[in-house]
Amino acid sequence: MESPAPSQSAKIILLTGPSGSGKSRLARILGLPSVNLDNYYHDHDFPGMPQRFGITDWDSPLSWRKDEALEALKILAAGKRADVPIYDISTSQRTGMGHADVSGSPVFIAEGIFAAELIDDLRAEGLLADALCITRPRIQTFWFRLMRDLSEARKPPLTLVRRGWGLMRDEPRQISAWVAQGCRPVGVQEAADCVRSHLSPA
Repeated sequence: MESPAPSQSAKIILLTGPSGSGKSRLARILGLPSVNLDNYYHDHDFPGMPQRFGITDWDSPLSWRKDEALEALKILAAGKRADVPIYDISTSQRTGMGHADVSGSPVFIAEGIFAAELIDDLRAEGLLADALCITRPRIQTFWFRLMRDLSEARKPPLTLVRRGWGLMRDEPRQISAWVAQGCRPVGVQEAADCVRSHLSPA
């Protein structure tokens, strides 16, 4: 799973927030190396997958491979190259493997709705730089999520609307849970400023 030649070590900024809150877009804008934790979903036919809205509950940590994601982040933080899965959300299955390399950067981003699940483990390893939760008005998140999911044909339109409405209703509880796990709630611009602060000399 890893390259044999280590380089410099790096720390990890965990970035979470509701689906559609702008996590992936912010990671791209900032230009830092990043790992999309959504690629660690189980395949749709994995035994015991949780159910909601008539489909697999992709917002439950039970649908996600935490141990595999954590191991990859530890390898990357040690300055080594890691193999990472490629996941197709429209078919809900892993389609291949790619490579990630964050060497040369003092920090990198790991983003996804399950990022908060990794806080305690990364803190215990001394690898956590920060844990941020992006917040924005719920109706705005609902709209951005729906437009993204429709454009990418992630699921049938009626399923996307029904799921999106349920997620909008649950959003305050979801954010409170992430904050309780150790995330700091921030707006998009504040999140960008926090990430950039980790690149500045102390």
